[in-house]
Amino acid sequence: MSIPLPLFTPRAIGFARTPFKETAQVPKGPGTKHDANGLLEILPEFEAGLTHIEGFSHLFVLWVFDHSEGFELLGAPPGEETPHGVFATRSPFRPNPIALTVVELLRRDGASLHVHGVDMLDGTPILDIKPYMSSIPVETLRRGWLEDAERRRASSGS
Repeated sequence: MSIPLPLFTPRAIGFARTPFKETAQVPKGPGTKHDANGLLEILPEFEAGLTHIEGFSHLFVLWVFDHSEGFELLGAPPGEETPHGVFATRSPFRPNPIALTVVELLRRDGASLHVHGVDMLDGTPILDIKPYMSSIPVETLRRGWLEDAERRRASSGS
């Protein structure tokens, strides 16, 4: 018999400032490019945690789908007819509404990070930031069903 791990209550370390006020404004679907700039405003008590972050070009940002309710284990992403498991998609309808985005760090101003590539709503709570690091060679990565979807879109011209 395994002992269940205790749950924890996450707390925001800051909030995103983005051009997106409504979920319909956020670009989504296979092949979507995220070209919007934004600001990650880190709370003053966490600013020391940003020390030396300027040396990284890209960051992982963990955040909360705070406007999402409920979850679906199977669903078809925008523009797709075939349903996929929630853990094989970026759907906001997840058992734990946690999101992950990779952004480009443009510059730091004190507790504010100017970033490129945001895909979250304005005011979104930020849970954590980590420098983007990967030892996985690009040529060994597989992208599952997404590769087929992008190939179909490219051949249809949409």
